[in-house]
Parts: sequence; structure tokens; C-alpha cells
Amino acid sequence: MRVVMLSPEVYPYAKTGGLADVLAALPRALAAAGVEVTVCMPGYRSALRAAGALASGTRLYAPIGSRMEPAEMVRVPGASVPTVLMRADRYFDRDGLYGEGGREWPDNDERFAFFCRGALEWLRAEGEPPDVLHVHEWQAALAPAFLRGTAELYPELARVRTVLTLHNLAYQGRFPAARWHLLNLDARYFVPEFLEFHGEINFLKAGIVFADALTTVSPRYAGEIQTPAFGEGLDGVLRARHAALRGILNGIDDAVWNPATDPHLPARYRAGDLAGKARCKRALQAELGLAVRDDAPLLGIVSRLAEQKGFDLLAAALPRALEPSDAELVVLGSGEERYERWLRELAARFPGRVGARVGFDEGLAHRIEAGADVFLMPSRFEPCGLNQLYSLRYGTVPIVHATGGLDDSVVEFDPATGAGTGFKFSPYTPEAFLAALARALRTRRDPVLWARLIANGMAQDFSWSRAAAEYRALYETLVAPAP
Repeated sequence: MRVVMLSPEVYPYAKTGGLADVLAALPRALAAAGVEVTVCMPGYRSALRAAGALASGTRLYAPIGSRMEPAEMVRVPGASVPTVLMRADRYFDRDGLYGEGGREWPDNDERFAFFCRGALEWLRAEGEPPDVLHVHEWQAALAPAFLRGTAELYPELARVRTVLTLHNLAYQGRFPAARWHLLNLDARYFVPEFLEFHGEINFLKAGIVFADALTTVSPRYAGEIQTPAFGEGLDGVLRARHAALRGILNGIDDAVWNPATDPHLPARYRAGDLAGKARCKRALQAELGLAVRDDAPLLGIVSRLAEQKGFDLLAAALPRALEPSDAELVVLGSGEERYERWLRELAARFPGRVGARVGFDEGLAHRIEAGADVFLMPSRFEPCGLNQLYSLRYGTVPIVHATGGLDDSVVEFDPATGAGTGFKFSPYTPEAFLAALARALRTRRDPVLWARLIANGMAQDFSWSRAAAEYRALYETLVAPAP
């Protein structure tokens, strides 16, 4: 089984969110399951720098509008799975991946249309085409459309099957109709049945319509996106393709996220011996300028600061939660300016009890997962989510909104039976969130129940090997000969 994955992000070469972590871990897990995987991504300036010294690679030209533009496919030396960067400096030699200063690059449509065309040119030039082309997000979603819509250009790839994974339907790659000429697709495809979406070109819709199989990153999200509430305008298209759609819950890299071996932590620990976790809490309180107290509940957040992640709800609820209690809060994240400003104001309002870092710090993210007692993840919607999985692994109790992958991966704790791994709330209101937080803090006051809850979470298996087995089974159904 030979699979090529196209993605706009792969850690450690380029990362803005969880997609990069998925593409770092899933290919390795697939390789361990006997799948021959190659990963291809754009050769951003940051990616070329992170990859180190690169030998020259395959040179090619790909069509974009009326031009043929050059690219060079360079292999990353020493990568854990074969990784190829598409070097095309006209498009990718920039500081930001998708823009800078809060603004998108105006030619993102051209950049990622070229990425998809270039990838197909590369694959047809290879000695043997892959069995499956697995693409991720809107930036790679045109590849299945090009492969089928201009099949005469790629006779060598006629037997390649395609999979599109939808990580977050909120990001679709929508561009003006006047840019249609860049795609070199027949005008018959600019209709609502194919790429047209309210008068615009929709890259993600192209993949949804043309890919042989569709996956999302949790079973619950696969159902949610077929409804108007979560479908972001594409629910009708997804309902039409429901037979090709399935949800496969993401995993976590349990070598990177392991409290027994994590190099970012001041102390290490494992299930059954949590002395190191107590030391991590005290060190985290000191690092963020909080009062160092074992008895105070420490709440943690690591997140993009955006409405999707529940910050409108947190802005309404957290002052009400902190005012009458001795709870402390640590937050790491960046995003919308209004939420960054609110976070600074909250820290000023509760000195010594709220510690906030605006930005991203991989080591601090690990230390918050280890040092917090409770992790808050009240996302308005969440295709999968990874931090709740990290929290369970680190013995930190998650409080989540019952949506998407959060609902799939966290089980409400039942004090009567001792079953469950965290606390969930619904509907999406400050009152429901505060009630879940109250249940968590009440449970924490019972050491026996709290220990049981932590043990339940740390016993869960969210390793990528489980997800990899499901992806391999999907690939096998696609390439199986017709009966």
C-alpha cells in the first residue's frame, strides 16, 4: 500500500495549529502499520530553514492560468517518514504561511492551486504512482478535482484513489469568480454542483465533490457537518456524499506527549505515582507569577484566542467563577486582538491568581497540561481537539462542551459508579459551563473520587495506532479490485 499525503502544514517544518501535529504523527503510525507513506508540503521559507541542508531534487513545471511555473521537489534528509518540500520561491519564499500582519496573502488561491498542480506533475513523473493520494484541508483539496476534472493531463495517475480529510469546515478557501482562469478547469465545473459557492470558487468544496472518500477527525463531527448548524453552508453537499464520509478520531503522539518522559517538565510522573505532577503544579504557579498553593484549584487553557474556541463564553463566565473562589487560572494563546486584550485585563483584575501568556510556547503548553488540575476547553464547535486528549494523558481533568471530538473523547464522570473521564456541558451557555466547573471542583474536594477520575483518564488509549488502523482499512476498500 503506497500513500502520498498533501498538506499545507507538517510539524516541525511549518505549524499554525493541530493540523501540523496530525501530519507529524499519522504518517509515522501508518508506516508502523505497513503503509508506505510519503508526505508532501509547500517549501515555505520556514520549512526550508527547519529542514536544514537539502540536496537538489526533481525539477518540474506546472500550469497556472496561461503560464507554466517552475518548482523543485526536494527531499528532507533524515525525516522519520519520506518528506518532500515543493520549492517554488515565487509562491512560498515568504515569512508567513498564509499571510502576515493579520492579513491573508492576496494570491493564496494561485499559491495553493499551484501546489496541487505541482504535486500531480511530480507524481506522474515518479516511477510508480501511489495507490492513494490523501489530501488535507482546502489548500490541498483541488488535487482530486484536477485529477478528475483534467484527467487527460494525468494518464499515469488514472488508477490513483483520493481521500480528503476535513479538519475544520470553517476554513474553506473561497475566492472571487474572476480568478477561475487560474485553475485551468472547464467552465462547466463553475456551477453549484461542483466548485461554485454563492458566486465564489470554493477550494474545499472541490475536494468534497471529487474525492473518492471523505473523512473528518471525529465521528460526532462527521454527523454534525451534515446539519445547517455546523455545515458552514456545505451541509447539503456533504449530505449528498454521506456514503463516502466517515469520522476517524485523531490520536496523539504518545512519545511526545508522555508525562513519564516529557523533557519540558520540571518533574515526571506516571499513573499511580503523581508526586511529579504536584511538583509540576508548583513550578507552573511560580513560572506564571501565581501564589504557590497546593490547595487552590489550578485551571489551565492552551488555545487559539477565537470565538470558535469558546472565548466569548469564557469572557462571560470566568470572572463569575474566579470572584467567589480561590481558584487560579493559567492561559497560553494568541489570536483575536479583543480576546488578547480581555486576557490581559483579567490578569490585571486578579493579580497572583491569573497568569496569561499571549503567544505560543511549546514547552509552556506541555507544562500547563502537566501542572493544571483542570483543563478548560469550551469550544463552540470542535472537529476533534487534541488538548483534551493531552489532558487525559497527563492526569488533568478536562471540562468540555459536548460537541464534535470533545463529546467523542470525554465521558461525563459519575460519582456514584466512579466511571467517566471528565465533565461536559450543554447547551453552550455560561450557566451550563459554570455548572460543569462546579461539578469538577466539588469532585476535587473528595480525594478518593478525584484519584479515580484521574486514573480513568490516564488509562485511555488515544494513540495514533488506533486511528492508523482505521485509515489503512479505508485505503484498502478504495483500492480493492471491483468484484
